[in-house]
Amino acid sequence: MAQIKRNELAAWLAAGGQEAQETQLILFFGERYLCREAADMLQQALLAKFGGVVHIIDGDQEDPGRTLGQIMNFSLLPGRQLYRVTDSRLFHSKAVAKDIWHKAMLAHEAGRQGPARQQLQSLVTLAALGADETLTNIGPDQWQQLFSFAKPAADLGWADNLLMATGSQTGARGEGAVSLADRYVTAFTKGLPKQNLLVLSAESVDKRKQLFTFIKKNGLVVDCSIDTGAGAAAQKEQKEVLRELALRTLATFHKKIEPRALEMLFERVGFHPVAVVMELEKVALFALDRPVISCADLEAMVGRTREDALFELTEAFGKKNLAATLVILGRLLENGIHALAILATMRNYIRKILLFRSMQLQASPAWQRGMAARQFQDVYLPALKEKGEWSEVLKGHPYALFMSFSKAAEFSCPQLKEWLALLLKTEFQLKGSSLPSTLLLEELFLAMVAGNNVEQ
Repeated sequence: MAQIKRNELAAWLAAGGQEAQETQLILFFGERYLCREAADMLQQALLAKFGGVVHIIDGDQEDPGRTLGQIMNFSLLPGRQLYRVTDSRLFHSKAVAKDIWHKAMLAHEAGRQGPARQQLQSLVTLAALGADETLTNIGPDQWQQLFSFAKPAADLGWADNLLMATGSQTGARGEGAVSLADRYVTAFTKGLPKQNLLVLSAESVDKRKQLFTFIKKNGLVVDCSIDTGAGAAAQKEQKEVLRELALRTLATFHKKIEPRALEMLFERVGFHPVAVVMELEKVALFALDRPVISCADLEAMVGRTREDALFELTEAFGKKNLAATLVILGRLLENGIHALAILATMRNYIRKILLFRSMQLQASPAWQRGMAARQFQDVYLPALKEKGEWSEVLKGHPYALFMSFSKAAEFSCPQLKEWLALLLKTEFQLKGSSLPSTLLLEELFLAMVAGNNVEQ
């Protein structure tokens, strides 16, 4: 039927035409909180118009085959039967395989064999392994190809035992991701009971998958994704979304916010929609009867998130903006970020830049100043990966890697090595000197930024 943006959903629901009434398959994908908020809007609108029951299903604990069986059956309950699956695993890609494996290991180590079995089943479904294949017998190269991370060195017998139990109990062992998607497509093609509706949400989807294209053609896809980059257009979009959430949240408390306070909130929290909502709810309660939230309220109740603030520090440093670097450094220290944590962040940043700069100095593949993003993604990056070196470092998003390589080209290897020596010297001073950490760190950044010259 269609693919729409989240801000178009209200209009789609308000139209309330035949299309809205007949839609039985809806997918929300993108930022998790925005997906949940949009799905809540859909749920409220449908229940208000048609009545019915909502069946909440946690994707992490779900058996997709069982869910499919439920939506294919008639219900004795009146009204629409809305089966809402959060964090659906139907759209998992190899990019999340490592996280799935980690969850399985944690559950197994905690003695929670049921959850461990479910995570393992997600893993083999993702790789479309057959019933006669075991994790133990998969070679390291094949494992890397199937799951995009290195095969664990530990004995995997426990995992195979759990998967064998899965197969004997449910008969599901060996049903790959493709066959499971085919079953959903076949079921919806044949038709479901008219009162049943399946609502799926997922943070990331592979738009090339058959199930995604089927939903886009025969159901409704709601795009809740937001560009999380640092460019001007991305920052503008992020602020518009956060401003919308902020004003709507405060409206429920019959309050407004000063424009400067709103900017302060964005600066401190960053692009974390759920955090913006929670922080504003906290501030609104703190303000009691006062109708307008002020900067003083924000100063008293909202701290900066550690990750975003540290990222801002490296961004300002990379842009050679000494004033911004020192301001952000002061804020970090004011908010209780330990000086050694700041040093560790800078050390990791400079090491990464040094590694990328070293790669650029290789004879092959040849790096060119001013290289276009498309040339980097289609030619230079694949050639680097073929060499088989630093494969873990080169696994990031191609455009993010391109931006990092472009930044690395602005520095020289001797300069970067000198900075690492300065970091080590400052670390010794922080641990053994009585001088204030603020003074030592400011001196460090002054020394680094002041000598920030580009190698031509």
